Amino acid sequence: MKSYFTILLIIFFVVAGCRTEEQAEMPASSSTTDRIQPVLQPGCKSCHPEVALDSNHSFPCTQCHKGDNTVADESQAHQGLIAHPAHPSTMAQTCGNCHAQEVQQAQASIHFTLRNKINTIRTHLGAQDELATLTAVPVPENISTVVELGDDMLRRRCLRCHVYSSGDPYPYVSHGTGCAACHLSFNNTTLTSHTFTKPADHNCLSCHYGNYVGSDYYGKFENDYNWEYRTPYATRNPFLRPYGVEQLNLAPDIHQQKGLVCIDCHPMSGHGRQERVRCTTCHGWQPGLPVPPSLHLEQQGEALILTGTTSNKQHSVPTLRNPVHAQYADKVDCQVCHAQWSFNDQTTHLFRSESEDYDIWERLTVQGSEEVETLLEHNLYSDDEEYPLAMRDGITGELRSGIWYKGFTQRRWEQMIIDIDIDGRIRVFRPVLDLRLSMVTEDDELVFDNEKGPGKGLLPYTPHTTGKAGLYYKDRFRHLLPDIPPDS
Repeated sequence: MKSYFTILLIIFFVVAGCRTEEQAEMPASSSTTDRIQPVLQPGCKSCHPEVALDSNHSFPCTQCHKGDNTVADESQAHQGLIAHPAHPSTMAQTCGNCHAQEVQQAQASIHFTLRNKINTIRTHLGAQDELATLTAVPVPENISTVVELGDDMLRRRCLRCHVYSSGDPYPYVSHGTGCAACHLSFNNTTLTSHTFTKPADHNCLSCHYGNYVGSDYYGKFENDYNWEYRTPYATRNPFLRPYGVEQLNLAPDIHQQKGLVCIDCHPMSGHGRQERVRCTTCHGWQPGLPVPPSLHLEQQGEALILTGTTSNKQHSVPTLRNPVHAQYADKVDCQVCHAQWSFNDQTTHLFRSESEDYDIWERLTVQGSEEVETLLEHNLYSDDEEYPLAMRDGITGELRSGIWYKGFTQRRWEQMIIDIDIDGRIRVFRPVLDLRLSMVTEDDELVFDNEKGPGKGLLPYTPHTTGKAGLYYKDRFRHLLPDIPPDS
């Protein structure tokens, strides 16, 4: 047995030796350094083969991005490159070459200027002047008045969702700039397609989120910032928050449930002034009346048909038949009865701080702002050097001292605020201007404390949460119309 084992061992070494000699005679494979490197061909596609253009924009990349499409060297190819051709500062010379009228209309639209929003807030805080666009909001050097404090709040806390910036880097919030904000798709700050399309709802919601008109259309109500309302409730492990803050899932608007998208009712919202669309624009139509021209509507027999802008699906529009509509048409807005719920955030506290006392904000690290959240998480829990207490200008990107925290007295949705407007109509209101502004210095000196504007801060609002009116719809406005019989 021992001799048998010895013979096997000898055979093994002989075979192994032969293989070693064969391998030694074979030419060695080329090393990584000897391999032939591919030679880049001139043109953008050599480096960006994944970019696919739609049929309407199938032309050289340099027509929009400039640069040099005839060379292979990156530095030469990028000479004069416009990285963001759709940005408001460049879109006239790029997009405007083919779409001059659309660009001109967009530049004057409220989506580009935000003039309604900024002037409403500034006037409420005491400003006497009216600004034409968000870029005109002053940059205060030394904050000495409530208006200056409000201007700093607008530029660094509020004005982050607009066409001059790409938004917060949350997955569903990041978007393009200028024309690209509405006509191209982004996810996690990355452009997902070069195909230009009509604005889809995900484009709209990249700005219209966080208890802003539009998110209610999808039944989304943002949670409170306090960690007691976080979901999961008690964890510091990262988890997906597509819109920055977790949301409650409430009843979406009946139009959304039927498949209508935002631009079915707001077809020209990004390009100039359009005729205001009301509920009665569609539902107030009766056979014999002209078809409203502002939407994709047509008459078929005795019915009014709306064709979906992107789906091409046809929807039969219900007309007003219940006599109660005529009874209260000149007194009560439609959503007083038909809104299922509304945003009711009371009170919104905005606190500008240069103090390095971060511990008091531990329960409020989720702030609806990635910039504030990152600073708090790092300075509270990291052993590395603290980040500077500074925040960027939402328009220019300039970093300036001080940071804006945010919180609420309470966030509710179930009890709508219904009152009489200045024109005598009964409407739904929301506390948009129920603001309290404060400021503390690096020495913990409280310079401004709960500054506010006049009144309750209520503004009329149209909840995009339409549904059937409940059995007791009159109870919503009975207290405002004393002539309603108590048993009706």
